[in-house]
Amino acid sequence: MSAPTSAIATNNGDIGGGEVMLLNIAGALRDLGHEVMVIGPASPGELVRLAQKSGFQTTTLRATNRREYIVSLCLWRLRHRRIPLWCNGLVPSFATAGIGPRIVHFHILPVGLNAVAARVGKLAARRVLVPSQFMADRIPGSKVLVNWTEEIPFRPRSISVDQPLRIGFLGRLTRDKGVDVLARAVRSIIRETDRDVQLILAGENRFGSDADDREIVAALAPIADRVIERGWVARDMFFDDIDLAVFPSVWEEPFGLVAAEAMAAGVPFIISDSGALPEVAGSRHPWIAERGDSEDLARVLSAAVDDLSSSEKVVAASRSRWEREFSPRAGKVALVSLLSGMAHETPENRRKGVKSA
Repeated sequence: MSAPTSAIATNNGDIGGGEVMLLNIAGALRDLGHEVMVIGPASPGELVRLAQKSGFQTTTLRATNRREYIVSLCLWRLRHRRIPLWCNGLVPSFATAGIGPRIVHFHILPVGLNAVAARVGKLAARRVLVPSQFMADRIPGSKVLVNWTEEIPFRPRSISVDQPLRIGFLGRLTRDKGVDVLARAVRSIIRETDRDVQLILAGENRFGSDADDREIVAALAPIADRVIERGWVARDMFFDDIDLAVFPSVWEEPFGLVAAEAMAAGVPFIISDSGALPEVAGSRHPWIAERGDSEDLARVLSAAVDDLSSSEKVVAASRSRWEREFSPRAGKVALVSLLSGMAHETPENRRKGVKSA
């Protein structure tokens, strides 16, 4: 096996949006001729196992918690200073601050103590990257490298008025994702229409709290007979099972990968106006609700339901936007541009913090 020409270190050992992007980046780098090594902790080891399955070299560090991982990654970096390192998140950025050539890539807006750690992690980085302009406006010196999805077939569906209307949510079943807001909005829709309405929930309370469970169970209780809980299911299976997707986050979404996936698949979708979600959907997307406002979400839901029979133009426009901005081809073009700019950067400009065009 060839020696790695670059390495990419995970923020977490399990799979979240940032880890999905890590594998996308690693795959694009490999397509560009890099021998990529993926670095992650021993436990949780889901990311490392998936990287191995995808054919990447991997390094598993002896760590079962964040502190151990920071120490182990720092020691690894001190032994491998010359390998260009892509720090995929706050933890690897902080652990390797100032050591060797690095790209720092933040997928979540750091706040509180994490903001302090982020300032440390940025030290001597060749680039500081974020997935949206929303984040770039809040992290000085950062540049946008938008997330992209894997290749997703375009499968627009026809909506039959004779069948139940299937409204779907895919993601963490937590309050910050707006699941309780969605439940109350769907309750309003059910009261206002004679049509059979189903709410399909795909996901679980990952990274959430007991309070999330209590609030969401209480919000779902009045419509329990209309709710179908799928647990974690494959994205394509979920999209095939619904007529309309809703992503009603109330926290400041740094990107919105599932919205980009819906755009690719030809699924009509509603978003909240939280964080970068409107940026991902585009300025012409017609179905955007005020975050945290169940009444406004019900209003937008009602408008979208009325428009579903003639939503072909919205779906086609979303697919075109995905192809331009969030497809694997678009991601590879953006990555080539990033690497080219770094390759033409002079040492003098690098010391001054001036980036070449």
